[in-house]
Amino acid sequence: MTSPGGPEESGGGEQPPAKKRGGRNLPVAIGVGVFLGALVLVSLYTVKEIFLAVMIVFLFLGMRELTQAFRSRGIEVPFAPVAAAMVAAPLVAYWWGTRGLVAVVALTVLAVMIVRMARGSSDGYVRDVTAGVFTAGYLVLMGGVVALLMRPDDGDHRIVIFIAVTVASDIGGYFAGSYLGRHKLAPTISPKKTWEGVTGSAVTCMAVGAWLLWWLLDDHRIWPGVLIGFAAVVAATVGDLVESMIKRDLGIKDMGTLLPEHGGVMDRLDSLVATAPVVWMLLELFVPS
Repeated sequence: MTSPGGPEESGGGEQPPAKKRGGRNLPVAIGVGVFLGALVLVSLYTVKEIFLAVMIVFLFLGMRELTQAFRSRGIEVPFAPVAAAMVAAPLVAYWWGTRGLVAVVALTVLAVMIVRMARGSSDGYVRDVTAGVFTAGYLVLMGGVVALLMRPDDGDHRIVIFIAVTVASDIGGYFAGSYLGRHKLAPTISPKKTWEGVTGSAVTCMAVGAWLLWWLLDDHRIWPGVLIGFAAVVAATVGDLVESMIKRDLGIKDMGTLLPEHGGVMDRLDSLVATAPVVWMLLELFVPS
């Protein structure tokens, strides 16, 4: 998270445009965020399977960005089996549950090794297969976990809780970090993140978690929602740092440019894919489906 930067003063007549806070055009960033939020809510509360299709599209786009980023460093992920699994995993998890998801991920790992072997030349085999398996764990498995969240009758509410606490982490951290951020969290990994920003994320996440569990899942206990919010902010922060590490290692600033003022799809999915298994596990523990 960044400290605020004030507008430059001009010596006369015309004022220069104000700097974008945090290097972003905030109205555009908010507009994109509102559009994505509306897309999620409309699809969830009309036909849940529409949300499943929307999620698969975004995960597929994220996977494409990630594999292209790997390719920029000469790493060739076996694309076909990972792409097929990116579609299959959420569908199988939604209709057949955890056993189906485990089967898809296991078969994907095997298919990645076979497909890469069929290309011949042992040079880079382990490198490419490792990247393929990483992609399967990072996106294919996490996409399936989100589908597991959606399986119960109240799965639409569970998805809203999962996304809302993750977004709350981003929003609370952004504003707390922008106005109060002074002490760097991990300067060698993500120089903009501050302890003040993480504290803002935690407070916002815990409040949103407690409120939504009470409102959507009719759980009038405060502590499960607070605990889910706290766990979500830890996972979301780790997810951000993990992608920062990936981008630094690959020598890129953003994964893509598809979403104006947000970067690529993976730049928005990083927190979500890390938060999904944590929220799913805790909701299953505290509010069994």
